[in-house]
Amino acid sequence: MKNINSAKPNPNLTDILILIIRVFVGLSMLTHGIPKLETLVTSNQIQFMNFLGMGSIFSMVLVVLAEFLCSLLIIFGLFTRLACIPLMIAMLVACFVAHGSDTFKEQELSVLYFFIYFVILILGSGKFSLDQLMTKKEEVY
Repeated sequence: MKNINSAKPNPNLTDILILIIRVFVGLSMLTHGIPKLETLVTSNQIQFMNFLGMGSIFSMVLVVLAEFLCSLLIIFGLFTRLACIPLMIAMLVACFVAHGSDTFKEQELSVLYFFIYFVILILGSGKFSLDQLMTKKEEVY
């Protein structure tokens, strides 16, 4: 940190920060996805919001794919930008459909997740990711 007032970001610190954000948000979302996956696998009677009108089981499968599979992809930095899209959609559905009539306090978590996924979508997976290993491209800043 040569100049703490500099407006120019440090690329190495940015990549470390992206890694930390990816792992933190991915693990945090897994705490929501794993219980839904367990319910989907073990329960005979699934009661879940039918937000698409295609049945509660189908809706739950979509949410499990987003919250579990896409979270794992984000943690490992594999297809990161694509993995953000289902999660962003799931967070919008959680905010405006599942918690649509609730107070902002109940909607706040899904809004925060949405914006974190939006940031990851814009920034990408960073240098410390499987995406980077797969592409092996040197990006020019």
